[in-house]
Amino acid sequence: MSHNGSDAGDLAPAVAPVTRNASWAGADHARTALLIAAFGLLVALGLSLPNAASPNLGERGWAPGTLLPIALGPGAVTAAMWTAYTLGAIAILIALRRPERELPRAAVAVLAVGAALSAPFGSGDHLSYAAYGRILAQGGNPWLVSPIDWRGDSDPVVSAVEAPWREEPSVYGPFATLLHGLTSLGGGDNVRQTVWLWQLLVIAAWLAIRWLLRRILPGQRGRIDVLWTANPLVFSVGVLGAHVDLVATALVVAAVWAIHRYAGLPGAALAGTFAALALSSKFTYAVVLLAILLAIRGRRFARGGVMFGAAALVAGGLHLWAGPNVYDQVERSARAVSLATPWRWLLEAVGGGQDVRTLISVLAALTAIVFAICLTRLTRASVASGSTAARATVDADARVGERALLWLAVLTGAYALAASYTLPWYDVVVWAALPAVAVGLDVVVPILLARLWVMACAYTPGRVLGMTPEVQDLTMAVRTRLAPVVLALVWIWLVTRAVRAASLRRTAGPPRGS
Repeated sequence: MSHNGSDAGDLAPAVAPVTRNASWAGADHARTALLIAAFGLLVALGLSLPNAASPNLGERGWAPGTLLPIALGPGAVTAAMWTAYTLGAIAILIALRRPERELPRAAVAVLAVGAALSAPFGSGDHLSYAAYGRILAQGGNPWLVSPIDWRGDSDPVVSAVEAPWREEPSVYGPFATLLHGLTSLGGGDNVRQTVWLWQLLVIAAWLAIRWLLRRILPGQRGRIDVLWTANPLVFSVGVLGAHVDLVATALVVAAVWAIHRYAGLPGAALAGTFAALALSSKFTYAVVLLAILLAIRGRRFARGGVMFGAAALVAGGLHLWAGPNVYDQVERSARAVSLATPWRWLLEAVGGGQDVRTLISVLAALTAIVFAICLTRLTRASVASGSTAARATVDADARVGERALLWLAVLTGAYALAASYTLPWYDVVVWAALPAVAVGLDVVVPILLARLWVMACAYTPGRVLGMTPEVQDLTMAVRTRLAPVVLALVWIWLVTRAVRAASLRRTAGPPRGS
């Protein structure tokens, strides 16, 4: 009897690792298959002929043309995007079991080349970028002149802007518009050439974020690839969508890298400069200044003062150059309420007056504060002092970049969840910061993933043109009925988990050695 018992005991330690390794291998294979399918669908969509998600860019000129001469109907486009987003979300959840697998360089290169050969899809925003850049390059003021009013709506680039943005002046900051102007100078009278140059900037920003994150978080390369590089949802709404948010996110991460790389006042000045360029692209990205300030420990007053001073100097200069009308549209859009948010229920129940919209904006801001507290509790140990590895032996300044990213994840995640006007590409900055989360990753990522997944599905195909009535009814049902319900459930999920985490922490008492 004892002999048999001894055999069982001897075999148990050997069997467990084999079973676990086999399980991990199976999960890795499943994740790889899901990622290949998701990225394959998305890139194939970008390589196909213009459709309900991808506007017609006209003659290719010297830019890449259509490589897959396949015409997809609006139903097929919508199904392909929804399938890719769902497969991608499942792949991310699988990878959370073991997020240390680094993506091969060849895979990163393939994705970058695929994006460069694709036509942007998911919205018509890139046409607006090209138009505002063209107006600026030709001596106009894109913050005052709408595309339809520029030169009698006869310009070959500006006239390509699609509804509902033809009558809207620019909502983008001076630095982003300056970049749009530079791409317009390179692209000339050709829409495809102009858009392609902008795409190259977006792809470079996506790669730069990966490079910067790997230097701020040197021990988390696998996590960076799981949440950023090999994330089909971020790749679709950010890179393949060619949105300015990805360029602004690169500037935000560059600001964090600067405070991480260069100690003292020089790093603070450089961080303020990058932050100024980010907020001068879209004003909401000024949040990086607060994130860095919360992360700084030694000489906070001096370093914070230098950082804010540099940001004010650079941003002030750009805004003086652009003129006083830069953010006229932002003030109006601040009261907008998305169809896909629970705030829309309140707007429709009470009425659509300006007072109600202002009230919703205030309530959304207060809700964002509550959500920031919840996310802080879920990532409490991380936000307090960074990841646990070698924490006791590393100088505080060595982890200032990691702490800044953690605060950035908390602040931008809370804003994305609570904002009354929000779109899926607003989440790009959240996912650039998430690799710094060490504690609560298995809770925070699913919550934010649910938010990104439903928003990406809600704004599919992403244009108001080219859809059949049946597809339009289906996509609007997802946007106005399903998405608000899912987001409301995500809100409840977040608050419930935060309350539970706080209760468990009180029960367990303070950590040993705290």
